Amino acid sequence: MERQNDHKGPVDGNGAAETTQIEVRNLIKKFGRKLVLDNVSLRIEKGKTTVIIGPSGCGKTVLIKHFIVLQRPTSGEVYFDGQRVDGLSERQLSDVRTRIGYLFQEGALFDSMSVAENIMFPIKQHFKHVKWSQVEEVVKAKLAMVGLDGFQNYYPANLSGGQRKRVALARAIALNPEVILYDEPTTGLDPIRSDIINELVLKLERDLGVTSIVVTHDMRSAYKVGDRIIMLHNGKIIADGDADHIRDHPHPTVQQFINGQVSEDDLAVLRMSGAVATSQFLPRDFQK
Repeated sequence: MERQNDHKGPVDGNGAAETTQIEVRNLIKKFGRKLVLDNVSLRIEKGKTTVIIGPSGCGKTVLIKHFIVLQRPTSGEVYFDGQRVDGLSERQLSDVRTRIGYLFQEGALFDSMSVAENIMFPIKQHFKHVKWSQVEEVVKAKLAMVGLDGFQNYYPANLSGGQRKRVALARAIALNPEVILYDEPTTGLDPIRSDIINELVLKLERDLGVTSIVVTHDMRSAYKVGDRIIMLHNGKIIADGDADHIRDHPHPTVQQFINGQVSEDDLAVLRMSGAVATSQFLPRDFQK
């Protein structure tokens, strides 16, 4: 039976409510007339890894941007550790954001900065008076956590795609956050590099006790790292449970997504016969 998404939140084996780190209530987000999130309500459990899956454009990244108030709801409420945050000013949000690390989809490293300078960036932004010898120790420790100590003086252009993601992750944990948001962390990586990222997600949850929220299309990654998997479709939650629950979910849209199957309607469109152009252009037609 599908889990219900109410405001009581998940319960443990003894029936006690789990500690909630992030909560959204009746969240609606529109861009103009386009409805992206349609009355979404959910609670994120502290210290667990929640994976959010769903087709492109279903609202996954928009949802997690609400958790850190990079997007503000059209209507609804967002809470962090019991405090409502969606109405806070940018200045008031500064303290909240120091408690949340964000790994952007493409890493979003600054090309003109070295690896060390990239990791120092959030420290400089939030703390004006620091001992730089201590900051260098922090950089070294964070890079060691992602297996890249010794890369401090490299620049992003000299790194592989997987290394750039790991540096971006080291930057995301520079302020010792309680929550890490991962936006498509394995996109563009081969299976081996993807699994390195998966292992790092598990390591940080285990060693730092962080709450992790992972947006992904990669079902192998979702099954490996997720304590809980949520599927969004057309701006709504249509499935919510552990890996076994999702694998066996009866909703046809869930099965099509997790198995990578094209729907019959889409297949019918693809198989339609169309008119063939009577004339074709050749490369020489575009030469002077």
